[in-house]
Amino acid sequence: MPKNLVIVESPAKAKTLKKFLGSSYRIEASIGHVRDLPKSELGIDIENDFEPKYITIRGKGEVLAKLRKEVKASDRVFLATDPDREGEAISWHLMHALKLSPDNAKRITFNEITKSAVTKSIKEAREIDMKLVDAQQARRELDRIVGYKIGPLLWKKVKRGLSAGRVQSVALKVICDREEEIENFQKEEYWTMDAILKKGKESFLAKFYGTETEKLEVKTEEEANRILKAVEKSDFIVKESKKGSRNRKAPAPFTTSTLQQEASKVLGFATAKTMMLAQQLYEGIDIKGEGTVGFVSYIRTDSMRISDDAFESGKNYLLENLGEKYTISEKPVHKSKGRAQDAHEAIRPTDVSRTPEKMKELISKDLFKLYKLIWERFMASIMPAANYDTLSVKIMAGDYQFRATGSKLVFDGYLAIYKKNESADSENVEASMPELAVGDKLNLVSVKPEQHFTQPPPRFSEAMLVKTLEELGIGRPSTYASIISTIIARRYVTKEAKVFYATELGNIVNNIMKEYFENIVDVEFTAKMEDELDQISEGDIQWKEVVRQFYKPFSVALEKAEDAISKIEIAPEISDILCEKCGKNMVVKMGRYGRFLACPGYPDCKNVKALHEEAGVDCPLCDGKVLIKKSKNGRIFYGCDKSPECQFISWNKPTGEKCPQCGEFLVEKGTKNKKVVCSSSSCKFDKPLEEK
Repeated sequence: MPKNLVIVESPAKAKTLKKFLGSSYRIEASIGHVRDLPKSELGIDIENDFEPKYITIRGKGEVLAKLRKEVKASDRVFLATDPDREGEAISWHLMHALKLSPDNAKRITFNEITKSAVTKSIKEAREIDMKLVDAQQARRELDRIVGYKIGPLLWKKVKRGLSAGRVQSVALKVICDREEEIENFQKEEYWTMDAILKKGKESFLAKFYGTETEKLEVKTEEEANRILKAVEKSDFIVKESKKGSRNRKAPAPFTTSTLQQEASKVLGFATAKTMMLAQQLYEGIDIKGEGTVGFVSYIRTDSMRISDDAFESGKNYLLENLGEKYTISEKPVHKSKGRAQDAHEAIRPTDVSRTPEKMKELISKDLFKLYKLIWERFMASIMPAANYDTLSVKIMAGDYQFRATGSKLVFDGYLAIYKKNESADSENVEASMPELAVGDKLNLVSVKPEQHFTQPPPRFSEAMLVKTLEELGIGRPSTYASIISTIIARRYVTKEAKVFYATELGNIVNNIMKEYFENIVDVEFTAKMEDELDQISEGDIQWKEVVRQFYKPFSVALEKAEDAISKIEIAPEISDILCEKCGKNMVVKMGRYGRFLACPGYPDCKNVKALHEEAGVDCPLCDGKVLIKKSKNGRIFYGCDKSPECQFISWNKPTGEKCPQCGEFLVEKGTKNKKVVCSSSSCKFDKPLEEK
């Protein structure tokens, strides 16, 4: 019997494949990349038309030796790395490192790790696609040139340990630009007047609109009071009542970026955590009684397409479990965005009968949460729309008009499965309204003017940043997690209360990039570069031509920056805390685990201490203050400033109140739907959290 060798990237993937392939197949893992550009130098021969200098990655000698031994003992070799450009490049590097012949070494790809997909891929084995490899080579060289040329400049002019990146720098600019917008924002006053009206026993909310013919913006209190006096003396009469209906379409199945966004919004997962868990779900998890199982299809995709088989499988499940009215006859078609490669299917479960409920006790809590999100989103995507009856009315109070709208769910459609995940969406909020006809006279319960001020645009959360980068065509969804991790690690941004703030260092680096490397941080230029990488993968342009066109103006800008930028000193932030050893005001510094206090008298005085922000409440056990602290693993907890004398510690933020039932201290709990609960595990007291 001929012996076949299948090479994948990870041992987990290898374990899953062993279930589907017979004894004539040996599965081995390369454990990621085996060749790359050297870390110690640029690794690109610019004088020799940008020829890359690939070397074996340190530590991969043993792996390659083992693979070479397996190759010699095999009749055929199948390279089964991930089905994307990077996976294609890894397979190409394996061809070179193992000196494989195209005659007996073939490339196989599969969108999901299932028996049918894997066996089909072997039947359809092909040559290495050099267009995809070249696109990856171009991306690698462009990123290396930017990182290895600008990085040393920043080290010399600002401080050691800094870096710049072709996509990373644009992400930083997006955050810094938003910070500038917020800083320059001029708030404007405006007033709203919501009237509570009643017909019979039912009351409802109507919002002030203006006059009968035009919308009015109320800018001052005087104006609001004048309207208030007029409407309080008037009868509220229904001028127009319009019944209708609306459909709320089912969402598309997940792409990489929409999965990252939804996991952040619904589950509170960071993008890096989402991708780590998703990779495990794709490669396979050990399930008792089943062995290693791949739960979802390939998780790096910008496509919303699903296969006919996946649609039929999902439809049959819905027929059996929810009934025919919850199915649709034809597979939905979702139009991908302009820059989408559409190389793979959307992210979906490999087997819809493997429901989250069945898997709950078999996989970890976080894996279950993410799998449940993916499973429910896919099932919702092949279900009918939700239907609402709507009512919109115009109400006149003298010369002024109020408007009210309401909706009633008449068929839940896809919301039968996905409603809880969309509960935060304002479009889902249903207002209850009585039946209203033209000429109905309504009773005024209350009308209250409220002062407001326009708000600056919000700072970016991870979900918002991912969405913005995708909309701008910056980078690829599979790179967003590493981009975000890098700008946090470099201390260019901090993440507080789940949103990003640009640091002083981040602003300095961003200003240098904007002034001297305008193209690199230009959104349109970077998006155009992504288009060119797509054109390389389609065979329309040569990869080295893209690198050549980029390098010429870049080298000029680099030379100019070297001459023009002076050494930048970053002044330390001085605190009001005195060093107990020498009496100097301690300064705030940034370390591996965040900000800390250090004596400016170093090296004569080497005193350092932790810096903690106050939580804004008194310690429940003594007269101290509660501080926000971080564990060694980065988890936030709350402790007393008089520690270790005071032993108070809590994973949840104390409110400063005592429990009315048992007298223990109360804490805030929850992420999405926060509430106040008793800290005592034996007490069941809770209440809604009142936002301050």
